[in-house]
Amino acid sequence: MKKRKEVGDSLFANQYPHFQKGRILKREMLENLRDYPREFLDLYFQDYSNGIIAGVNIIVADASVIITKGIIKHNGKLYVLHSSYELPYEATGNETILKVRFAEEVNDSDFTNYTTDIVLDHSIELAHNELELARFKLKLGAKLRSEHIDFLDFATEYNTVNYLHCQYAGLQKSTYHPIILHYFARELLKNRPSNPYDIAFALECINQERVQRDAINFYICNRLELDYQTLSNSQIHKYLNRILVESKGGGRMTGQNKGRPKRMIVD
Repeated sequence: MKKRKEVGDSLFANQYPHFQKGRILKREMLENLRDYPREFLDLYFQDYSNGIIAGVNIIVADASVIITKGIIKHNGKLYVLHSSYELPYEATGNETILKVRFAEEVNDSDFTNYTTDIVLDHSIELAHNELELARFKLKLGAKLRSEHIDFLDFATEYNTVNYLHCQYAGLQKSTYHPIILHYFARELLKNRPSNPYDIAFALECINQERVQRDAINFYICNRLELDYQTLSNSQIHKYLNRILVESKGGGRMTGQNKGRPKRMIVD
C-alpha cells in the first residue's frame, strides 16, 4: 500500500550528531543539538515502558488515516514524529492494525540513526520491533470514523478506530490509553456517583496526563470486590463498562457485603 506524506515530513526518528576530532562541524549537527533536548527527555522518561509518550492521535480523512505528531518510546529510546503523517487505507472487512515498525540502527560518519516505518498490517501479532497505535475493521462501502459516541463505543467491532489494544507508555509497564479513560470518567461523573472509589478514580482520569496500570487494576478489583490480578486491556474495558452500568442504576457501595465471596475474572 502506497504511503503519502508532505515534502519535508519524516517518520518517527532518533538522531544524534557525532563530534569527533578532525571532523568538520556542520550546521545540521548544531541544529540537531539545539532542537532536541535529549538529556532532559531521556532522564524524564527513563522509567517509562515502551509505548506512546505524548500525542500520536488518529484522525480519519476520506481515504487515509492521519497520525498526529508526538513521541513514542521503544527499547529505551525516544522517537519523535515532528509533523503529522498520512497513510492511505482500504476497506477489507478484516482486522487491520496500525503499527510503528522500528528499523535497526544505521551509523554514518555524522549520525547514528534510529528510524521507523508506519504500516497497516493484517497480522494481529506484534513482532519484537513493532508497536500498535490502533486497529480497525472496515466493511466494504462503509466509512471509517475516529470520533466515539460514548465509552462503550470504543469496543465497536466495525468501522471504528479502536484504541483498546494500543500500547501507552507508563511507569515500568504500559497503561491504558487516556482517551478511553477520559470518556469513562466523564460518563461516570455525569451519573453523580456516591461510591468514593468512583469519585476518586474518575477525577484522577480527568486530572492526570495518564493513570498507571496498577491504579486501574486496584480500582476495578476493589470496586467490584474481585481478587486482585493484572487485567488485560480488553478486561479493563469490560469491567469499566460494568461499573458504568451499575452507576446508572445507583450501583452498590463497595464494602456493604462484607460476607460476599471474592470473585475471579476469567477472560
